[in-house]
Amino acid sequence: MLLEVKDLQISYGNKITVDSASFSLEKGEILSIVGESGSGKTTVIRALMGCLPGNGHVSSGDILFEGCSVVNNTADDWRKMCGEEMSMIFQDSGNMINPIRKVGQQFTDYIMAHKPQTSKNDAYKMAVTMLADVRLPNPDNIMNSYPFELSGGMRQRVGIAMAMVFHPKILLADEPTSALDVTTQAQIIRQIVDVRNEFNAAVIIVTHNLGVASYMSNKIIVMKNGHIVESGSREEVIGKPQHSYTKELLAAVPVVGGKRYYE
Repeated sequence: MLLEVKDLQISYGNKITVDSASFSLEKGEILSIVGESGSGKTTVIRALMGCLPGNGHVSSGDILFEGCSVVNNTADDWRKMCGEEMSMIFQDSGNMINPIRKVGQQFTDYIMAHKPQTSKNDAYKMAVTMLADVRLPNPDNIMNSYPFELSGGMRQRVGIAMAMVFHPKILLADEPTSALDVTTQAQIIRQIVDVRNEFNAAVIIVTHNLGVASYMSNKIIVMKNGHIVESGSREEVIGKPQHSYTKELLAAVPVVGGKRYYE
């Protein structure tokens, strides 16, 4: 088992925001966590990366990565894991990238921070190769561009490239398409699936879109008010929903030409 979450409880101060969350993930699987805003989706994946903001902390339960608990990791332990073993695509990668430094400068610095033995020239080559792998045209031009010179979809691809440059075992994606137009959303979702297929990485994607979850996932978790109300395979959750909230989410998927687009 690549990842196993057992009865996870996450608190901010004394307030419990996620309670009794349990799920598992094998290599190459895609898990979608769906639910409305404030349901605890992002809190769960931030806990997996050890990057809960403020006074957020795991108050009980366990997170096992390749059989080893990570809940008591030191800052140095997380630094070694993040980027190489586990990586994240943020909701808007444009906000993650420094707007006054060129993409290439930031990308090479990122590689050299994780792999200090890498020369600047080798880091540049790694970055260019990865940008090409995520289907960005003219990677050298991208490297020489400032973030504001790129479209939202291009910046998001840069974020995917940076997340995947060390071929991590788990890719976490926090609503990676919510800031994009519909056409670009579809391209980014296909890109994440391609990354899984090429590198056999496990993926956890947070989304409020059941159509996206149905298209790309092996497993689906439905969250509401900090609790997992339903979980199972895509076929079980989409085809035979048990919880009333899941049924409401499915009923909200738009119908076009008599067909509901989550099948």
